[in-house]
Amino acid sequence: MNPAENYIINQSEPFRSILLHLQWIIESTIPGIELKYKYKIPFYYVDGRPFCYLNKSKSENYVDVGFWNSAHLTVHTELLVTAGRKVMKSIRYTTLEEIEDTILKEVLDDAYQVRYKKFWK
Repeated sequence: MNPAENYIINQSEPFRSILLHLQWIIESTIPGIELKYKYKIPFYYVDGRPFCYLNKSKSENYVDVGFWNSAHLTVHTELLVTAGRKVMKSIRYTTLEEIEDTILKEVLDDAYQVRYKKFWK
């Protein structure tokens, strides 16, 4: 098991279940995505470039799915939180039931299209 998977497995509930579900959605939605452990959190890369990350907040009770090029996202932007960050935006989940698979997949697809259409020409 790699450090990113250890990070997920070692979280307390309900965060472990949230992270495992998010991992499943991300890995089943984005082709060729690779899970790494960067900045002490699980970080996903596509073709060697940062794509998104998973982070359980240490001081609050939520899990972030953060997007690297979030300024260029076009779908479900009303769900994206900046929380004082200048570049990154994320979707936050406090319970497993809050995760709407279809919405997250649409945001992931949009982020994937942004990376390939705008930045990887």
